[in-house]
Amino acid sequence: MAERSDSAYARAGVDIAAGERAVDLIRDLARSTFGPRVLTDLGAFGGLFSVEGLEQPVLVASADGVGTKLKLAVQLRRHTTVGRDLVAHCVNDILTAGATPLFFLDYIAMGRLEPEVVAQVVEGLAFECRQHGCALIGGETAEMPGMYAEGDYDLAGFIVGVVRRDRVVDGRNVRAGDQVWGLVSSGLHTNGYSLARRALAGLPLEQRGWGLERPLGEVLLEPHRCYLPAMRPALEAGIVRAMAHITGGGLVGNIPRALPPSLAVELDWGSWPVPPIFDLIQRRGEVADAEMVQVFNLGLGWVFVTAQEAGERVRRLVPEALPVGRVVARENGPGVRFRGRDGLT
Repeated sequence: MAERSDSAYARAGVDIAAGERAVDLIRDLARSTFGPRVLTDLGAFGGLFSVEGLEQPVLVASADGVGTKLKLAVQLRRHTTVGRDLVAHCVNDILTAGATPLFFLDYIAMGRLEPEVVAQVVEGLAFECRQHGCALIGGETAEMPGMYAEGDYDLAGFIVGVVRRDRVVDGRNVRAGDQVWGLVSSGLHTNGYSLARRALAGLPLEQRGWGLERPLGEVLLEPHRCYLPAMRPALEAGIVRAMAHITGGGLVGNIPRALPPSLAVELDWGSWPVPPIFDLIQRRGEVADAEMVQVFNLGLGWVFVTAQEAGERVRRLVPEALPVGRVVARENGPGVRFRGRDGLT
């Protein structure tokens, strides 16, 4: 690691030179995501992005963070995956409205700025942006001694995407009897890590076992899956009536957000695979079934709704989609019901 400068500001805990080194390390990574619509280079006060030529554009924006999954990245000294997590999470959030990403901005805050760590994080950000045609046009790296302990950092992002007005997905056409489909998750995504870390405390992250096929740390740091590639054909075909990204709030907290208030979803427990990491968390943490579905995706990272008669088209356009339930009248009951699992309504 390069030596820090000896200025008065550096002695107070903020090293401007370290910040400049971080920018030098990440400049080419950000540029690798640029396309002809990006009109400014990294380092401008604001990023410029051209939206000329878009037809009936509706801009869709979202902001999010990675949360306490960062503690595992720090512990394992692996920082590229959390950059991927952040972009994938934000792309998924705007995808629920049918939008595809245009550009992304990041915010990294550290107690002591470590340029090499910043570069690893941005490497992950840039990788995921390139996968989905999203330009990483800027961001902010802040060094705040006294706010964060040395070695710790926070990571957040802001995304803007676009969808044609006549292709916005907002759930208004969902009807009782519609088919509910699911896409399997890549693991915990970026949610529930405070509970997971508490439940798994003391287990060696570098070891495998407990029914896991890889070391525990690798399973926990598995990047958040982005569902845009899988969903794009169905969206272009116009057969999707609603979509839910299963994030904070788990299955029961997110699916109702995509539905009219008069409707609910009935899920068939066992219709999708639940990865063993969730069973390990539940057993070691002594977590009730009802709380598990409030916190985690339990292997079902994405849910979407189509008309019942669209089933054959879904199987052709999204071959990995699993039929996981149906839309029903809510009748003052919960927004998500489960069939086939004791302890759940």
